[in-house]
Amino acid sequence: MLNDRKLIMHLMGKSGFGATPEELDKYVLKGYDNVVEDILNPVHSSSLPEDIIYRYHVDIAESRLPTPTAAKWMYRLVTTDSPLEEKIALFWHGLFASNFADVQQMTMLYEQVDMFRKLGLGNFRDLLLELSKDTAMGQMLDNIDNHADAINENWGRELLELFSMGIGNYTEDDVKEASRAFTGWTRDNLEYTPFWPYGRVAWHHKFDDNDHDFNTKTFLGETGNFDGDQIIDIIVKQKATAEFISTRLYQYFCSDQIDSDGQLAINEMMEAYFTSGYEIRSVLRSLFKSDHFKSDKCTYSKVKSPIELVVGTVRFSEAYSKPTLAIKDLVDQATFMGQTLFQPPSVEGWHEGVEWIDSGTLIERVNFASSEMSDLNKPGVKKLVARIKNELPNSISNEDLLNKCSEMIGCNLSNTTKELLLDSIDNSPNKNHKFDDQIGQILGFIAATKEYQLI
Repeated sequence: MLNDRKLIMHLMGKSGFGATPEELDKYVLKGYDNVVEDILNPVHSSSLPEDIIYRYHVDIAESRLPTPTAAKWMYRLVTTDSPLEEKIALFWHGLFASNFADVQQMTMLYEQVDMFRKLGLGNFRDLLLELSKDTAMGQMLDNIDNHADAINENWGRELLELFSMGIGNYTEDDVKEASRAFTGWTRDNLEYTPFWPYGRVAWHHKFDDNDHDFNTKTFLGETGNFDGDQIIDIIVKQKATAEFISTRLYQYFCSDQIDSDGQLAINEMMEAYFTSGYEIRSVLRSLFKSDHFKSDKCTYSKVKSPIELVVGTVRFSEAYSKPTLAIKDLVDQATFMGQTLFQPPSVEGWHEGVEWIDSGTLIERVNFASSEMSDLNKPGVKKLVARIKNELPNSISNEDLLNKCSEMIGCNLSNTTKELLLDSIDNSPNKNHKFDDQIGQILGFIAATKEYQLI
């Protein structure tokens, strides 16, 4: 079992984007269980204010281009004081994937993410209901073309297959009946929607009762005059739904692979799902407080996504605490690594785990992280260097220095990796004017390791 500081570092890496030494100091004083409750119940969360961002990035209002809106979310990711709020939005963005190529409306895509942010830790029924009304999703999966006299099965199928239950837990007839229930769930807009100066006018949900199938439907063994609301009521009470959601949450917040102990943790998460009345917050509480999550089996067991790698690194370097055009470089960096905000490759989302890594993306990941963490001009790196120097005795070995640096950024280096790095470190450290450079070099080396790619 990990000690308190390492355990909280582990929690913040999985539930957020890591934690600086100063943040860890505060968390340790609260204790693990209290930190879990704090992150699960964010109150008055703050980030770089959007009105300030708009003064520097007026193009964020342009709804026909994806990069400005992605930059807006990137600011929030790197400056938020409620990282789980953003992490859960990223989770749903990958699971309930909508992309710019199909929607062509950035305002609606950002509002969708904001909905994930607000409802993502709450009741799964409420989340699915809002997703069913979401205009970006209606465009993405063609529910705007789902009519009483000509059903379109795309939304009904993906709702069951990719969003709630998984293949093998429903029939083709269930898909058709679900699709019938969502006829007439469409969108509305102003008749005239000028593009300039602010881009497309936002859509809003509309129920068209003249285009809805009010006839009796049979879905998952139940019969009635079901609307979409009742379809969701039936879905969320299925065991298959509890297993599907608990498994996906486990893989996102704990480990890419599921062993027997992991399956037991998932079973406990499923129980929490039903006991709480389908509350995602309770499912995650079950995971975060489990002995399995706190064990070595769940540490460094997940490959960081490009967003997790980029955001976690710059939250350490603290290089983006105020508006700067360079924020778009972060969006590009994640893209070079294989993940672009608001542009998942398909409705299936991104393929995660080891599939994040190939020869091309690995070079991008290593170069970015190493460059960022070794840059002594970055305010967060300066703080790291000062703290490392302050906590070390006057005479130390290279190995002691390496251990302290890796401890500070929460990177658990293997003995093999340590040996390789020790062969590359400059002469034995001493606290003269070159000592800062040496610490920066070591931080850069650590950020280039395979261990840095894991949480």
